[in-house]
Amino acid sequence: MLVIAVLAFGTVIGFNIFVNQKIERALADLPQPTYPVTTTKLEPKTWSQSIKAIGFIEPNQGVNVSTEVSGTVTAINFENGDTTKKGKVLVELDSSVQQAELKVQQVQVPSVEANYNRQLTLYQDGTGTQRSMQDAKSDLDALKARIGTLQAEIAQREIKAPFSGRLGIRNVDLGQFVQAGDNIVRLDDLSVMRVRFSVEQADLSKISVGQGIELTVVSYPGRTFGGKINAIEPVVSNSTGLVTVQAEVPNDDRSLRGGMFANVSVKLESLQKQVVLPQTAVVYALYGDSVYLVESKDGQSKVRQVTVNVVEREGNQALIKGDLKFGDTVVTSGTQNLSNNAAVKVVDDPVSVPAKMPQL
Repeated sequence: MLVIAVLAFGTVIGFNIFVNQKIERALADLPQPTYPVTTTKLEPKTWSQSIKAIGFIEPNQGVNVSTEVSGTVTAINFENGDTTKKGKVLVELDSSVQQAELKVQQVQVPSVEANYNRQLTLYQDGTGTQRSMQDAKSDLDALKARIGTLQAEIAQREIKAPFSGRLGIRNVDLGQFVQAGDNIVRLDDLSVMRVRFSVEQADLSKISVGQGIELTVVSYPGRTFGGKINAIEPVVSNSTGLVTVQAEVPNDDRSLRGGMFANVSVKLESLQKQVVLPQTAVVYALYGDSVYLVESKDGQSKVRQVTVNVVEREGNQALIKGDLKFGDTVVTSGTQNLSNNAAVKVVDDPVSVPAKMPQL
């Protein structure tokens, strides 16, 4: 029985070894599959460098127009959204009391001035005293001072535009009593906009006043606005390690508005003769990024995997460093099934051409 058991187990083991050898031999004799891929030939290209940041847009000048004194609104001289000039009276407050007092003071000017001139003449002739002349002069100066004060109070009740720009939506109505400091309307100078953004301190040496920038906003997709850096904060934030930068952007058509967020790109010197590939050509992996080179072996097109370093990305393009040289043929799509020494066929569209598998 022991001999029979040994023979039975030996037969099973021997049969399994025989089957595995047959399978290995059959697989070794199978033809290699061919995968369709698209390729590109490496040529020297120019890579535009830039510093990316998120910025906040502000108007060249912007204020909430308010009043310095309390009073009742008697006139509103603008419409919502109007364009105004510097010095235009936007809102008038009731100044009837001050106007009446001003007239009272103004009618006294001729007599007080005449009295001063008389006292001055008498003093010069030696018939009058210096004290009488000085008292008359003080009365005249005090009267003029009161008139000036009243004129200033009346002027304060005329709320004027401090600069030219575009008005927003008014916050007052006729007959409304407003307190000093109340917000009447927003006024912004939109002719030139300012954008503030931050860059890392490591990039501080790469930027300077007068350097060009470009920005985009979600309100105008596909449109790029150009400007120049006009100020750089002299200190680095000790909490973030960032430097605040300000740039001016012309806004002739008044498209940009204060409060917008913008994607800012600071232009740097371009790199010449660089290896630039579509990002679809790069195989990203935890152990490292790589690309596939197409080479001719044994009359077939086969691929070789090369480890690379992706330095920068811009849109669908990537700046590549690695063991590559100009003239190499690199796979740009169809890399998902590839491995070292895989056979490939160069096509226009790998999706429309299925991989050619061996026939059993």
